[in-house]
Amino acid sequence: MPDVRQLPVPDGLAGMRLDAGLARLLGLSRTTVAEMIDAGDVLVDGAPAARSSKMTVDSWLEITLPEPDRPAAVVPQTVEGLTVLYRDADIVVIDKPVGVAAHPSPGWTGPTVLGALAGLGIPVTTSGAAERQGIVHRLDVGTTGVMVVALSERAYTALKAAFKERTVAKVYHALVQGHPDPSAGTIDAPIARHPTSDWKFAVVAGGRESVTHYSTLEAFPAASLLEVHLETGRTHQIRVHFAAMRHPCVGDRTYGADPTLGDRLGLHRQWLHARTLGFAHPDDGRWVEFTSPYPADLAHALELLGPA
Repeated sequence: MPDVRQLPVPDGLAGMRLDAGLARLLGLSRTTVAEMIDAGDVLVDGAPAARSSKMTVDSWLEITLPEPDRPAAVVPQTVEGLTVLYRDADIVVIDKPVGVAAHPSPGWTGPTVLGALAGLGIPVTTSGAAERQGIVHRLDVGTTGVMVVALSERAYTALKAAFKERTVAKVYHALVQGHPDPSAGTIDAPIARHPTSDWKFAVVAGGRESVTHYSTLEAFPAASLLEVHLETGRTHQIRVHFAAMRHPCVGDRTYGADPTLGDRLGLHRQWLHARTLGFAHPDDGRWVEFTSPYPADLAHALELLGPA
């Protein structure tokens, strides 16, 4: 049965465009809402309406919600470049290459960390949603480096709590355009979905608390190599924060990087690497720490920059 909802226009949405107001009301992307309106799945006072029509407080909405996406299955895969840094009964720590997602998701047909682990015969815990069991944190598809996956239920519970309580040490290296001033500091700026681009995030008033600490390791003529410590872990946090400072990660065209510099350095993605991950082991609480070397494309970009 379709999920049909009938409700009056809330006072707080009066005067807004229909597509923007419904996106806020339903927690869906504006693109999804626009598709619903175009398909006739949104009626205002019993009749179809245009995306740009204004919402009025005395109107009645009838909304047919889209079917929820079915979770994609985990398929065993052979993933070139993915290496296991450490494994025991509770955790596996991997070095994730570029172009690999953490877990299956609707619309993603490429390799995943969970698919690679299944291909290696490494069973993860059954804790978590079916398509992302064992996943306690994620790296962007275009970000490389250290990632931990839970193999036992106690590890899943302990690591999820550690990330939530911010007791995990997450250290990244990022090559950003120009020279941040000051050369070391903290960026404390809330992040939420970009107001006009569904696939991007942005610094937005009222967004979720997001805190990034950084220091400069090397300053090159056109760029700076930074060490970044994440206090929070929002989607695209490093990329968004440095783009907001007008120092986007080199190669990150999504967030406004100069394509000329990225092309000169042979980069086809953002220069961002999860360098070190440290946490209390879920078995006995001892502190463990794992480090990943730079992958070939990032190391080559630094070589092309030359001496600082």
